[in-house]
Amino acid sequence: MPGFIGREQHAVDEKGRLLVPARFRRRIILQGDVAEGASAWQPPVLYVLKADDGSLELYEPSVWAEKERQLLKLSDFNPEERLLTTMIYARLEQAELDRSGRIALSREMLEHAGIDRDAVIIGANVKMIVWDPGRLERLLQENAGRFAQLAGRYV
Repeated sequence: MPGFIGREQHAVDEKGRLLVPARFRRRIILQGDVAEGASAWQPPVLYVLKADDGSLELYEPSVWAEKERQLLKLSDFNPEERLLTTMIYARLEQAELDRSGRIALSREMLEHAGIDRDAVIIGANVKMIVWDPGRLERLLQENAGRFAQLAGRYV
């Protein structure tokens, strides 16, 4: 199944709820049906991670489970590995997708991303990236000349 692709802007309501785009919700719900056997509707869960660049990353459970498998391999007795585990889980929350297709983002998550009213959701294959629209535009404008160089190096 293809990943999340596209970009949409939606308002965040007074309770901090963000509408996940319908094309992304369909993928999440289909993944949940396969995983759960589709017997009764259970709200799908997304993992929300504060990224260092000031955005939020949203992961489906199956994708996050792979990351957790990698984290479980880290040693609690190695100070750097323990620090990394602590830093990741200190930045992580779960958010249920309600029947209206929204997730409730905590005040802490919204403040981290600088989101007051609107948010841009970018489909980035295995995850969704949530940005404050102004912050995203500044990032893209400041780095517009770097696209060809980065693409040539990494793609």
